[in-house]
Amino acid sequence: MKFKLNFDDTAQNRLITAGLLVSTVLIIAVSIFAIGKIQEKLYESYANFGQLLGKTIAIQSYELTKNKTPNERRLILKSHSVSILESNSDISFITFKDKNGNIITSTTDTFKEKAENTKTNLSAPISNEKGEIEGTVEIGLNASMASAIAKTTKNSMFIVFTLVWAVFTVVILINTFLITRELSILHQGVKAISGGKFGTLLEHKEASGEIKELFAAFNDMSSRLHIYEEQNIEELTLERNKFESVLMNIANGVVVCDSEDNAVLVNPIAEHILSVKSSDIIDTSFEDFVDVEGRACFKDEIETFKRTPLEIIEKKPLEFNVDVNQRVVKSVISPMFSKSHDYLGYIIVLIDITKEAEVDKLKSDFISNVSHELRTPVTVLRSYIDTLYNFGSEFKFEEQSEFIGVINQEIIRLNNMVNDILDFSKLESDTRYEKTEGDIMQTLEGTLSGLKVLAEEKGVTFAVEKEGEIPVLPYNEESISRVISNLVTNAIKYAPNNSSINIRAKISDKMAESVEITVTDTGIGISKEHQKKIFDRFYRVENDTHTIKGTGLGLHLVKVTVEKHHSGKVFVESELNKGSTFGFCLPLHPVEDIQEAEKEATV
Repeated sequence: MKFKLNFDDTAQNRLITAGLLVSTVLIIAVSIFAIGKIQEKLYESYANFGQLLGKTIAIQSYELTKNKTPNERRLILKSHSVSILESNSDISFITFKDKNGNIITSTTDTFKEKAENTKTNLSAPISNEKGEIEGTVEIGLNASMASAIAKTTKNSMFIVFTLVWAVFTVVILINTFLITRELSILHQGVKAISGGKFGTLLEHKEASGEIKELFAAFNDMSSRLHIYEEQNIEELTLERNKFESVLMNIANGVVVCDSEDNAVLVNPIAEHILSVKSSDIIDTSFEDFVDVEGRACFKDEIETFKRTPLEIIEKKPLEFNVDVNQRVVKSVISPMFSKSHDYLGYIIVLIDITKEAEVDKLKSDFISNVSHELRTPVTVLRSYIDTLYNFGSEFKFEEQSEFIGVINQEIIRLNNMVNDILDFSKLESDTRYEKTEGDIMQTLEGTLSGLKVLAEEKGVTFAVEKEGEIPVLPYNEESISRVISNLVTNAIKYAPNNSSINIRAKISDKMAESVEITVTDTGIGISKEHQKKIFDRFYRVENDTHTIKGTGLGLHLVKVTVEKHHSGKVFVESELNKGSTFGFCLPLHPVEDIQEAEKEATV
């Protein structure tokens, strides 16, 4: 069983940050609200102060101007208002009016700048002893004192709330640090346990609350594990190591999943087949695995496995083939049980059968092609022979000769196919070909002479070139003649009517100390994509351009003959709609001949 501890510092930091952010927002909101209320009360008190000030000036003005003439009264009020403005910075102007609303005197002209800064206008009646209104006094206030008090109050509140926030933040951080330190100690203890240090104890005398209880529970668990380790952990570890060692070194891919579909073990072969690192899929649902093309390769089969009763799947594991990352993978899902037959999960065995699948397809295509190719000449032969047998006397000699000519061509075609199949079996074996020193030009000319009839049917001519002196070299004349025949026959098939095929022999510049033979036609050519596989067995280029049927063995036999049995090299150079050049190189001193000579020398 595997335990995993996930100590998420990021989540904790987010929680602390969120707490500080919320507390900051709350403190700012309370500050704004408190300052707003204080300023509201301040300006309300200031307005009351203005009312009281106006009444006071009204009473003073009446007392000063009682029993005075209008002119004296105006001069006294003007002098009095000027003295008040000069001694009080909060009052911006004073205007006295009679009971009819006519201005007696005003300071707006004398103190014009102060009057322009008026924030609040107030008025108070001027009454005599009998309560009769003699006039009114209007005063303007610039609220400088209230503004100064409001600013001071605002700054003071800001400082107070900032200190509160700072203290609150420090308390939270200190508390968080203490808790984090305790959790870090616990984390280190868990790491020690996971590292096999059973019996590790944590000091928890200074721990607080639930953390202290958690430390105590950890110490109890650690002590029990230590006791358990001393009893049988060594035996269990040995068995587990054996199990993992077998799985890790098995030739096939293995994925072990628990009862929750989570992968718990992936061996290196499975990593290679799935093109993934084990760390990327361990502890994740293998049912959700997707390959590089985004396909959930195993989802449906795992669902089928889980729907099948255990008693059935235990006797007959689920087998299926699946495409994974352009591989064909044979998979087998088997359930896992404990000794008490409790279901633990399942094992998936992965076998890469990509090459086998390709070979099976090639074999199937080969059999299909051969069957088709054999059916055609056999059908033609049967038809023509039956016609000659039953109605030969009714045909003229020329017509009988034409029939026999067709029969002869089909027999040659049938013979070539049979020879391809027989040569394939012979060349794929380890039978060594006998080689003799010979003139490759003689073999070339002899082979071409036997193909002139086939070439003349399409009006094709041969142009043979020899560059420089061609030395004698060791080769098997029969097999090399067949190689030349295959290459020239292919060139005839794909060359245009009434064209020329160039056959060239020279000292090779592609392979050291070797002779190079090339066959060049001006046919339809071969694309780069097909050139890479053109020498593979059973491989055929069949599309709208290449429609000539065959077994798909001819060029493969060329490759095996030259490279396996003569230590040479084959190659192709082609361009669509411009023709192809097939060639091979034969070494003047084959490796196997040198090794044989060394063996004889030592004997």
